[in-house]
Amino acid sequence: MLKYYRGSLLFTLFALVGAAYIGFSGGGVQGALSTLFIVAVLGVLEVSLSFDNAVVNAKVLAGMDPVWRHRFLTWGIAIAVFGMRVVFPLVIVAVIAKITPWDAVVMAASNPAEYARILTEAHVAVSAFGGTFLMMVGLKHFIDSDKEVHWISVVERPLSSLGRVEAVQLAVVLLLMYFVSGRVPAADQNTFLISGIFGLVCYILVDGIGAVMDAGAPEEGEVAAEGAHATGPDAAAIAAKAGLGAFLYLEVLDASFSFDGVIGAFALSTNLLVIALGLGIGAMFVRSMTVMLVDKGTLGEYRFLEHGAFYAIICLGVIMLLQSFMHIPEVVTGLLGAAFIAVSVVSSIRWQRKHPGASAH
Repeated sequence: MLKYYRGSLLFTLFALVGAAYIGFSGGGVQGALSTLFIVAVLGVLEVSLSFDNAVVNAKVLAGMDPVWRHRFLTWGIAIAVFGMRVVFPLVIVAVIAKITPWDAVVMAASNPAEYARILTEAHVAVSAFGGTFLMMVGLKHFIDSDKEVHWISVVERPLSSLGRVEAVQLAVVLLLMYFVSGRVPAADQNTFLISGIFGLVCYILVDGIGAVMDAGAPEEGEVAAEGAHATGPDAAAIAAKAGLGAFLYLEVLDASFSFDGVIGAFALSTNLLVIALGLGIGAMFVRSMTVMLVDKGTLGEYRFLEHGAFYAIICLGVIMLLQSFMHIPEVVTGLLGAAFIAVSVVSSIRWQRKHPGASAH
């Protein structure tokens, strides 16, 4: 187990030392202890919000080309920790305040309260975009006519049957957007709808790019017409394209998961570096869990773990949409997701005991 988390533990040590230095510089020993506590809480919060993300990542990575899998676990770390936790909030502030990115950096350093206020004001747009994207991800898993394994059958069987209707999940999300938009303050309704539409468009584009790049790739066990599998440069090109599509999908998915945590973090601190350290710890542990799930084949051992993760994703999507007009504490989101994961694991263990020797899938 330690080999999977060695890098995360080293990063955590680095982040805590950095947090202690930042806190001590501004408030002595008491400031150091306070900052250490904030960074630790942010790390735990990020892990609790993103464990379901690790499960979904593991599902995609299990079928990804090894080269692109390595790139996601290396380049993806930099994008997740630095890009989404530092650069993305700066871009949002720069766009909303109509200033340059450098001015946004200066504002974050010299006037963190104003920086936090501007970023928090963007919660309607961020919630609409992230919520619609995550809803599409979650619904796609359940609204699938080919889906045969069901956890909560009374819910999943009817949803699976709906999969025979073309683009039905898009209709469901649009109806939900319409329902929520009527409760969003009038001044924010246009922002909510535009951001939600862009969330849908982003999902369709990323999913479509992945489908196009997967086109022509032989399915597992499939033999080409000549009687042999694709090999050589053609096979490498197919694998590379498919890997790129999965890489893009995972990066946008990770971005959608990080929106809520980035904005919610300002409730604990307005220091951009402190927030980046805390959320970075969580992001590193999520990556470590992803690698462990892939290497140990955990999704194959726990029959309903994947179901629990996608239920948690749908809940997070709904909560993000509701946050456009009401406040829902991040701890509620984290506990709800963790509850779905925990119950799905328990259900998987009980199923395995009733069917000893049977394959989980």
